[in-house]
Amino acid sequence: MLHKDNTANRVYLWVVNNLTSRQLMGVLAALVGLAAGFAAVILKNMVHFISHGLHSFSFDDYYNYIYIISPVVGIFLTIIFIRYILRKSVGHGVPGILHAISRNSGFLEKHKTFSSLITSTFTVGFGGSVGLEGPIVGTGAAIGSNVGRIFKLNRKQIVTLIGCASSGAVAAIFNAPIAGIVFSLEILMLDLTFSSLIPLLIASASAVVTSYFFMGNDILYTFNVDTTFELIDLLYYVLLGIFAGLISVFFARVYLFMDHRFERIKNAYSRLLIGGLILGLLVFMFPSLYGEGYNEINSCLSGDVNYLFNRSFFYGMQDEMWVVILLLLGVTLLKVFATASTFGAGGVGGIFAPALFIGANAGMVFSKMANLVGLHEISERNFALVGMAGLIAGVLHAPLFAIFLIADISGGYNLFVPLMITSIFSYVIVKYFQPNSVYTYQLAQRKELITHDKDKSVLNMMSIDVLIETNFKTVLADATLRDFLEIVTQSQRNVFPVVDDDNNLHGIVFINDIRHIILKRELYDKVRMRDLMYMPSPLVHPDESMEEVAKKFQNSSHYNIPVVKDGKYVGFISRANMFSTYRKILQDFSEE
Repeated sequence: MLHKDNTANRVYLWVVNNLTSRQLMGVLAALVGLAAGFAAVILKNMVHFISHGLHSFSFDDYYNYIYIISPVVGIFLTIIFIRYILRKSVGHGVPGILHAISRNSGFLEKHKTFSSLITSTFTVGFGGSVGLEGPIVGTGAAIGSNVGRIFKLNRKQIVTLIGCASSGAVAAIFNAPIAGIVFSLEILMLDLTFSSLIPLLIASASAVVTSYFFMGNDILYTFNVDTTFELIDLLYYVLLGIFAGLISVFFARVYLFMDHRFERIKNAYSRLLIGGLILGLLVFMFPSLYGEGYNEINSCLSGDVNYLFNRSFFYGMQDEMWVVILLLLGVTLLKVFATASTFGAGGVGGIFAPALFIGANAGMVFSKMANLVGLHEISERNFALVGMAGLIAGVLHAPLFAIFLIADISGGYNLFVPLMITSIFSYVIVKYFQPNSVYTYQLAQRKELITHDKDKSVLNMMSIDVLIETNFKTVLADATLRDFLEIVTQSQRNVFPVVDDDNNLHGIVFINDIRHIILKRELYDKVRMRDLMYMPSPLVHPDESMEEVAKKFQNSSHYNIPVVKDGKYVGFISRANMFSTYRKILQDFSEE
């Protein structure tokens, strides 16, 4: 009987010896797609099991009080699991993926293949006001990363597998294969060539088939387009896009503000108490804010707004139009606070579902107010659907993903033009006020957002340690010109660092600067190096980023810059060597 390690090695050797690189990527893409599909199925069913169990009890008049307690219980279980069982940070799905691609060559810890599933099950299953999409995408990406490491793939292949798994996760949870592919291209900003696109297609298709086999159409929105786009509606869709963009700005500002405030609270149980209290009170007053909100979205898309009144203090006021409009506007704005409080209290989840919930309600309240004015009758159901695209485009900064996601999950391709108009206007508005999405804001603040910039990506792959050249002959500051000329005969360089006995850099001597005295023998024993040297500017520290080094070369005319640590000479970085390395990595990064 083979040892487990021997079996794994034999599989690896067989794969290496019998499959080409493209064949291997195709097989692994299908594998991670299946895994992402299973992750979506498992998570959805676990959350449904917990949620159904809670709702199966008859609480009668105490139902709203359970709404206060159960989300806090779920977040408490999440904290206990992270602190005492996992003992590692789970993090958020998409920002964690972007950070891994940007800074860690696609490395994601093994525990992330399951930790997000467990923690988000507690959070969302018990009613936390967040979604499941982020954890599923994070789980899929971790699977792709670790499969790539098992098969000893290079960085580009591992990142491609992360994209495949992420596409598969989105495709599986929404039954939207095209949207899954667009997700990786637009939100993860993967630099993919045509050969890399094929694995994405394979992963997305395999994930959808897996999800559909186990869950059928249960995860799809039940929506049929009752009226198609008419030119007279154009202005209304433009206004909806502006409205969605402004709400997206509100979402980002409130979310980031509350996130910053909660980060300042160091004690986890204090965060739980404060966040849980805010969340509990919001859900108590507005029960439609409980959980993911997919049932409420489906009701909204069908034109039924009774979800606003069920188990609410406003029950019985369904016929009052002004109450309906105020409640729609209220839950649209308050959902942001509920989501941010869930995260701030320690919950784990995603922001897709909250964005979709807010978008549907925003589209509904917009259309109701427009119809109330009475200038032109518009379809409230269609505007609720298109509003979802507007919020996804604005909150995620992803208009293409928004268009294809909503068209894919609803079959609303007859509304493709309105989806485009609203998404683009929302995106333009939010980009003006909020240059970075909630996914990328913190990475951008730390200057670690390089997935959206190929130049930064390549520079990040370069290491100062590798580029430092040490074959420069040093000369002591007290050395005479005669001593220096003897050193020159032993060097192939024309730059000489001047140091003391402790290797502290005092300056450099450039051979071209002293040609006028080289033949003056009477100066050989009179002139010393301290008289000829100068201290160059700028200098490079070994801990600097390559982006900063590149800027120093760009802003100076130097071909070589000294590397100094704590005042001591280390070596030089040359412009030519840096550029040559940059070109090689860029070629490897973008090749077919």
